[in-house]
Amino acid sequence: MEKVRVAAVELNYVVNPAARALASAQSHSVVVLVPSLSNLLFIETLEAIHEVLRPRGFEVLIGNFHYSRDEEENLLRNYMAYQPRGLLLTGFDRTESSRRMIEASNIPCVYMMELDSAAGLNCVGFSQLAAGETAAEHLLSRGRKRLAYIGAQLDQRTLLRGEGFRKALQKAGLYDPDLEVLTPRPSSVGLGGELFLQLLASHPQVDAIFFGNDDLAQGALLEAMRCGIKIPQQVAILGFNDLPASAHMVPRLSSISTPREAIGRRSAELMLTLLAGNAVAKPVQDMGFELKVREST
Repeated sequence: MEKVRVAAVELNYVVNPAARALASAQSHSVVVLVPSLSNLLFIETLEAIHEVLRPRGFEVLIGNFHYSRDEEENLLRNYMAYQPRGLLLTGFDRTESSRRMIEASNIPCVYMMELDSAAGLNCVGFSQLAAGETAAEHLLSRGRKRLAYIGAQLDQRTLLRGEGFRKALQKAGLYDPDLEVLTPRPSSVGLGGELFLQLLASHPQVDAIFFGNDDLAQGALLEAMRCGIKIPQQVAILGFNDLPASAHMVPRLSSISTPREAIGRRSAELMLTLLAGNAVAKPVQDMGFELKVREST
């Protein structure tokens, strides 16, 4: 084997994984599909997956479907041609064609970021619904009465967080549908500042806002500073995902911390169990979340 390796180096030989897959009817790749690569949210998850799978000889094929179900379907169809050993997918919201493709392939699959104990699927994540409820309960515990929710992108996880937030407010008798601001536009710092000012202009009585993502909340803090709006004295602001910059904002942003790295690591470990042909003792793994209370609330 050493002579072969030396000869390969001297000849600048590069292994063709597609040819190897055709010859053996089996590849050494695991496909990972995420909805975005534009922020740290999924980067941390991907890094953890790499750290687990690469030492075990698996190549990680990454696809970014830009929050588009049709684009995810196309990626799945293309990657299936490489006969991957496993699939690591984000969430449960996809086209019916994608569902049928996954089921027919019999390829081991682990779903990340969400949980569904009723579906009989292997999944690693946390309850988006419970996270939204926790956000509302925290703001209510601060004595806030006029609570708003601002969400962008409107993927399934953003909507579930909003649903949890809404349920907690309904339970407290404080839900106002006019204080829900939802837009399909991509989430960003700039959009957060824009929506923050629009909401306060139309509803100046708002005294707390839960943002569906930290970048939106960070944008609101920057606009508040620019406009002289006191946080949290006038408006409490709570984010989601606890991105690294949030702890260093002025004021420091309260946020719900999500275990992105842990989800990636556990998902990859679960995949290795499936690829080894072993039974999964606990197919639904709740990694939880943590409320980080800082100066903004």
